[in-house]
Amino acid sequence: MVVRVLDAVLDLLVPPRCAGCGGRGALVCPRCAVELSAPPRRHAPEAPPEGLPECWAAAGYDGVARRVLIAYKERGRTALGTALGSCLAGAMAHLEADGPLVLVPVPSTRRSRRAKGHDPVRRIAEVAARRLRAGGAQVTVAPVLRPARKVADQSGLTSAQRAVNLAGAFTSKAVPRGRVVLVDDVVTTGATLAEAARALRAAGAETAYAVTVAATRKRVPVMRHARRSQNR
Repeated sequence: MVVRVLDAVLDLLVPPRCAGCGGRGALVCPRCAVELSAPPRRHAPEAPPEGLPECWAAAGYDGVARRVLIAYKERGRTALGTALGSCLAGAMAHLEADGPLVLVPVPSTRRSRRAKGHDPVRRIAEVAARRLRAGGAQVTVAPVLRPARKVADQSGLTSAQRAVNLAGAFTSKAVPRGRVVLVDDVVTTGATLAEAARALRAAGAETAYAVTVAATRKRVPVMRHARRSQNR
């Protein structure tokens, strides 16, 4: 906690280091900002869970995007929420969306919110909404999802295990009228977004699509060449 507070104070008092490359002069330098503003790509997990909405991500969860997200979520550099929210807004601007948009952020756990002092995904959703409204879009943020129970740490779980771990994890209040867009920071197997979409359906709302800052890359199998026998 102390380290996160010190990082936030240093961002205000001294020329900041870019969270993407470490260079001096900006929270996110122009070169790294370009990587965060690329057109979004559709993310289709290898074994998509039932109910997963059409999902788009602005970047892969590696390189600049991964370093910026870690600095934002784990090191207390909350000012990076502006760059990440702009990243989300840019991704949404590439997608067709007629009529008012309702951004529904995937909530952090109560324990995580207490530790960080804020809800990271909600913060970037609000930044994205402001950016989109500045461009003339009708956008609201509806933090209607709530954790319904505790879940285990997702790290190291398979797709099937994540789906079981998250089943019934969210509940939702009524959702304002409009095209609902689920917002999260990272998508891996899609289990979290599928469960969030289920909770929204139970509250009477269909999710048009989901948008995240980053998506984990699919693993590409490595072809191993057979070793040549030493005996000829």
